[in-house]
Amino acid sequence: MKFRVERDVLADAVAWAARSVASRPTLPVLAGLLLRVDGDQLSVSGFDLEASTEVDLEVTAGASGQALVSGRLLADITRALPPHPVDVTVDGSRLSIACGSAKFTLPMMPVDDYPKLPMMPTTAGTATGADFATAVAQVAVAAGRDDTLPMLTGVRLEIDGDKLTLAATDRYRLAVRELGWSPNDPTSAAAQVLVPARTLADAAKSLAQSETLTISLSAGGAGEGIIGFSGTTNARASRATTRLLDATFPPYRSLLPTEWASSAEIGVAGLVEAVKRVALVTDRNAPVRMEFAEGGVALTAGGDDEGRAEEQVEVSYEGEPITTAFNPQFLLDGLGALSTGTARMLFTSSTKPVVLRPAEGSVGPTDGTGAGPAEYTYLIMPVRLPG
Repeated sequence: MKFRVERDVLADAVAWAARSVASRPTLPVLAGLLLRVDGDQLSVSGFDLEASTEVDLEVTAGASGQALVSGRLLADITRALPPHPVDVTVDGSRLSIACGSAKFTLPMMPVDDYPKLPMMPTTAGTATGADFATAVAQVAVAAGRDDTLPMLTGVRLEIDGDKLTLAATDRYRLAVRELGWSPNDPTSAAAQVLVPARTLADAAKSLAQSETLTISLSAGGAGEGIIGFSGTTNARASRATTRLLDATFPPYRSLLPTEWASSAEIGVAGLVEAVKRVALVTDRNAPVRMEFAEGGVALTAGGDDEGRAEEQVEVSYEGEPITTAFNPQFLLDGLGALSTGTARMLFTSSTKPVVLRPAEGSVGPTDGTGAGPAEYTYLIMPVRLPG
């Protein structure tokens, strides 16, 4: 195997493929990246038996062939190379990398021991890369990180005709986002699957620059089901697959209130800065108290033993005064996910979940169809205050 390619092109491709390289592999070869040259095309792929990543790019090839080398080491090397064309050659049992005056040789792993990558499932439809990446980021922030509760570590993806609905929860907050897309068959497009949140967020972010992002789904659904994402950016074709989670997602729609006792419209930037300031005097998970009344909200945190902070923020509030409290990081996550200038908070009572949404008319992401503001809901549980 022998080829030449620009440094930045190779570094980007290796960084993409290395996303699925196992950090603690059950098999030594799973720590590797497979480089395969066929004609003038180089394919770089990684696989950890759960998720796979693969990217194709054009190179100036001298000889076809394949090589398996340490993915983490190859990513570090390609990222650190000087800005010159890169020559890669297989020499016996070692891979040689030459770029300008820099030269590296890496031992190769046995290619025959490397597992075969899963096939890309059947295409289900397409979405705009940037819109899909925004929607996934807004929802994945609420996904759980406790692997002992697998149903909470995923993002539920619901397909209903030309609409996608994404939802995630860790029991303390819930995020839901609707997004328009183009199904291959609008009359039969209906499915509900649970996708690992970290893998989904990583793939969506990496393919955000794709004008058209293709979503592929195996007919098996959950269990042995696989979902795939593919797109083309900078003349580079990238693909990712992951196994679906075989778990039951909570019936989240029943948690969303339909009536409100009071509501507040708040400038997002001002509230974010105020929450960050008052939270300085508390531990990371200690609550920030919020007292809503006509014209403003009073934020307080801390106590006599640890320091105390207070701040007043102007709001447009309707309803009886209400006092509640939130985990500051959970509140900041929701405000940051809105991507709008003004937020709307909807209350039923001081002890029941509060809904956070973009305010009507506020500038933010679209639903992918050009129809207007995206439908995004962030539900957050208040923290019970003493007494």
